[in-house]
Amino acid sequence: MPFMPFDKQNLANEDLRLRYRYLDLRRTELTNNLKKRSDVAFLIRSTLHEQGFTEVETPMLLNSTPEGAREYLVPTRVKQSSDAAPQPLFYALSQSPQQPKQLLVASGAVDRYFQLARCFRDEDGRKDRQPEFTQVDLEMAWVSWGKERAAGESGSRSAADPWRIGGHEVRDIVETIIRRIWKKVENVDLEEQFRVMTYEEVMGRYGSDKPDLRFGLEIQDITPYLLRSLRDSLEAKGEIVEALIITARSEHAPFVQAALEMETDRSVEHLQVAQEDGSDWLNQSRTVKEILGDSNPALEVSDLDPSLGLAQGGTIWLARRPRRPEFPLFTRADEDKDFLAHGRWSSSHHPFTAPMSEDLEKMYAGKVEEVRGQHYDLVLNGVEIGGGSVRVHDAAMQEYIFKNILQLDEKEKSSFNHLLHALRCGAPPHGGFAFGFDRLMAILCKTSSIRDVIAFPKTAAGTDLLFKSPSPSSAEVLAQYALKPL
Repeated sequence: MPFMPFDKQNLANEDLRLRYRYLDLRRTELTNNLKKRSDVAFLIRSTLHEQGFTEVETPMLLNSTPEGAREYLVPTRVKQSSDAAPQPLFYALSQSPQQPKQLLVASGAVDRYFQLARCFRDEDGRKDRQPEFTQVDLEMAWVSWGKERAAGESGSRSAADPWRIGGHEVRDIVETIIRRIWKKVENVDLEEQFRVMTYEEVMGRYGSDKPDLRFGLEIQDITPYLLRSLRDSLEAKGEIVEALIITARSEHAPFVQAALEMETDRSVEHLQVAQEDGSDWLNQSRTVKEILGDSNPALEVSDLDPSLGLAQGGTIWLARRPRRPEFPLFTRADEDKDFLAHGRWSSSHHPFTAPMSEDLEKMYAGKVEEVRGQHYDLVLNGVEIGGGSVRVHDAAMQEYIFKNILQLDEKEKSSFNHLLHALRCGAPPHGGFAFGFDRLMAILCKTSSIRDVIAFPKTAAGTDLLFKSPSPSSAEVLAQYALKPL
């Protein structure tokens, strides 16, 4: 045998274990992971059936659409019905069941849908990504659309609940599923209502839309404590100043040193407090001088909140930034999606996400950067378990987003014609959610890699060492698909 799967002291490297995965699966940990995965899948199905959901399988071979990550294309021997020279035709493997499930709901045949869906995305490999993965996918008709209706229908929710969008029905289902899973697997009773944090809050306090609440060192908005001249300058520019403050304690020294060694962002300023009362840093600040411009009076820090703990030996990281809209509906594309956006606006979630009802006027007025979306994520200890949104169910609004904001050309827009027609025929307000099932299972199995909860995973680079895929095909095979090797 190439390695002994039960020898924990001399465990073979991962590539060798993936090449002989049928031996690696003999390890008790992996065997238990697969059994737990099956148990959790059964529990999810049972819970959703109890809640009136119907499991429906949707196609995996679809057409290519400009809605997200890079796709896997599948050539077919199907020929075009013309006398022209044969052209290769392709399916695209489904990135998610997003369009089919919306069409199901629009059809009226199913008003509560779910499936454990296989999805495919041609992304760069990371420890928490696989080219093929499983989603627990669900969609619901007749969900609330906007905060007013949501507040009126959800009597069990506290008046202080920061959930200010529609789709509270989806939230209730998601929380029910997670509570049952944690009770079954961990024997832990989770709270009846999960904590809700706004996008603005988590980005302001943690600098991430996937916050880990166990991390005690929070970013602080110090704008309200600055002198009037600074506050006025910032307000005129629509900006704030944030600080990360490390008090002068010896146990913090390694963290500070490591952060300084990794520091590369010139927009973040590092300051060291030299005076005992912490009163010297403000006049030294490059950020403050940039805010005030030519007018640079001597500044005092006496108005700063004493609870910031500024004292000799302390460390401050300072940065200014524009005020963020709460969970923006549109953003400039990330690098991994810019190949589709080409510098245009991109959907933060996907192009079918509804704007907040209060921002419709802004959207139609062209104030794209100010439009907030009705989307939501479920995050545990810095890991995004899933996400969803309330959908656009009005055809005119959906077409406006495609044409005027995302600026899709006619060819790109035509790939959504079936959805637009379905919306014109009438569709109920609807919304949904998708769990990353592999990632959820990695958390429940307490492993850092989703490869430990998948029977036959790919490497981080997307190759299958057991089945030797992907692999080249011969010229004869390619010719059947009207393809030629380079």
